[in-house]
Amino acid sequence: MYSRIYVLRFPKETSDKPIICKLVQQYGVEFNILKATILPQHEGLMVLELLGHKQNVREALDYLKAFGVSIEALSTIIRRDDDKCFQCGACTGICPTGALFISRPDMSVVFDPDKCTGCGLCVTACPVRAMEVSLLQTVSSLP
Repeated sequence: MYSRIYVLRFPKETSDKPIICKLVQQYGVEFNILKATILPQHEGLMVLELLGHKQNVREALDYLKAFGVSIEALSTIIRRDDDKCFQCGACTGICPTGALFISRPDMSVVFDPDKCTGCGLCVTACPVRAMEVSLLQTVSSLP
């Protein structure tokens, strides 16, 4: 499943319309509202995670743009705090890209940020919260 985070800016003319719920109904895209400031007859701001098939997310973004919604993509970057990490390896079993792995024979946990996609699974798996996620604004608005 494809997942991306976007900052949406709604023109005041659309702030009272049920635009977001249509993403589920018409495009089969799930959403998670991370932050929202929407008031009738005012410009609105929403930070939204969209989940679904990549093509469905693209179509949903086009739908939003048709209503005058400006879209900025956010991406995540994962960092490891080496002072907190005690090399337990809990993160290595959940990392889908192999960015976190155990180096043999010394059995140290290695983090390769170039392989990391920013999915954040390691953040929740880490018992001491040595893995941290940050959001970055990107130039492109489409996946």
